[in-house]
Amino acid sequence: MSGLALIADALGATVTGSDRARSSYVERLREHGIEPALGHASANVPSGAEVVYSTAVAPDNPERLAAERQLHRADLLAEIAALRRCLAVTGTHGKTTTCAMVVHALRGAGLDPSYVVGGELRSTASNAGWGSGEWIVIEADESDRSLLKLTPEIAVLTNAELDHHSTYASRLELEQTFSTFMARAGDRAVVWDRPALRALCPPGALVYDAPDPVLGPTGSRFDWRGIEVALMVPGAHNAVNAAGALTACALAGAQPGPAVAALADFAGARRRLELLGQTAAGVPVYDDYAHHPTEVAAAIAAARTLASGRLVAVFQPHLYSRTRALARAFGSALAAADAVVVLPIYPARERAEDFPGVDGRTVAAAVADASPRRPVAWLPGFDAARVFLDAKLRTGDLCLVMGAGDVDSLGRSLVG
Repeated sequence: MSGLALIADALGATVTGSDRARSSYVERLREHGIEPALGHASANVPSGAEVVYSTAVAPDNPERLAAERQLHRADLLAEIAALRRCLAVTGTHGKTTTCAMVVHALRGAGLDPSYVVGGELRSTASNAGWGSGEWIVIEADESDRSLLKLTPEIAVLTNAELDHHSTYASRLELEQTFSTFMARAGDRAVVWDRPALRALCPPGALVYDAPDPVLGPTGSRFDWRGIEVALMVPGAHNAVNAAGALTACALAGAQPGPAVAALADFAGARRRLELLGQTAAGVPVYDDYAHHPTEVAAAIAAARTLASGRLVAVFQPHLYSRTRALARAFGSALAAADAVVVLPIYPARERAEDFPGVDGRTVAAAVADASPRRPVAWLPGFDAARVFLDAKLRTGDLCLVMGAGDVDSLGRSLVG
């Protein structure tokens, strides 16, 4: 939503808005002269304004009730995407990082794209920008099927796993959505080279992979089309993301050499294995947006390449529906850490009373079941977690906080 606000402002609209709490995104908008109100109220809506809302904002929200005209964020995104040639990235995991890599590589190749991404690029300190080039790079969101509003010229599919259980009744429904979307790109579809994913794409889709990357504390190296690619972001999953990004960039007309060279200094996207700082005891604290078992496993594996000491994972589950469906898988993924702290569920758009018996202890118990001798703690809030971690973290550890809610604020308080 903040990215759409920045683009609308860049295109000449007068932009106002609101959010329920202060965040770094609110501060970023203020830097651009947009002053969001804190808290939702009908008085926030100027006369005659078109109110753009996300799926998380219910129909009875006072600002939606006061609106003379309403537009879902996906419709505004589609309008913006139609102004340029559209390169869109979708998939359950890796969308934000792959999009960010595409933007960074295209900029390095001199193509200066516009972009709307689900996280801030560290190289631009923004999640959106209006460039001078002919392409716009879009993160296509499957969570509410809003990707189907887009008609991309180039489409990238990173992977496909059921993650949004309140939207899709089955994996088959999710796969049908991805298949419909990827068909729109025809022979300019780009997909990770896995049989189940190729089956979701039209004939002639271009495949990518990064087999056998060399991993280390300074990043990774792998071969793409006979060219060695060096990355400073850690993890095998980021090597695969880069292969997909480079394949899409080549389709968009970027010269391979400059695109590959640009990725050498790609610093990542915010909240994707982002180093927040060190505790008073010298323990590095990393933050990651992982909120699905596959993402948790990938983040822990990548963190293992950064240090050889004890890895303490702090996890904030996101959504009651996801936690109920995937608790056992979360337990198995988190058990790859040396010690685990589980926090209360971040509800987002859901209500606890609709999911009786589902809470953070559900995940903590699953970790204990998966690895009975693994130290695991369930803590009732950030204050308790901060006290616990201050006492338990020691020199030589690495602390990894994960989740799609506000757990990054806990990480920042540990290094503050």
